[in-house]
Amino acid sequence: MAQMVVVYKTPSDVDAFDRHYFGVHVALAKKLPGLRKYEVSAGPITMLGSAADTHFVAVLHFDSLAAIRSAFASPEGQVCAADRRKLAADEGFRTFLFDSKEV
Repeated sequence: MAQMVVVYKTPSDVDAFDRHYFGVHVALAKKLPGLRKYEVSAGPITMLGSAADTHFVAVLHFDSLAAIRSAFASPEGQVCAADRRKLAADEGFRTFLFDSKEV
């Protein structure tokens, strides 16, 4: 299993971000080829020992890193990536891709 974790910083207009994310972006992301599971954070994001400037976290599950790359190379992935740029400029989010294993 591989995961894509997207961490969004707190936007200047939280309500507009949330409306766009749930009204547009989720539907686009759910069309990604190979997507197995799509989770999002619920409620405030906190960090141990300090306040976070994080507004939102999304976790997308795929079979492999190759499946993630293939998904975003697809037409659906290109549309999803373009829409992400409407949500957050490049400095407004971080993305982590990794294989995971159960221990």
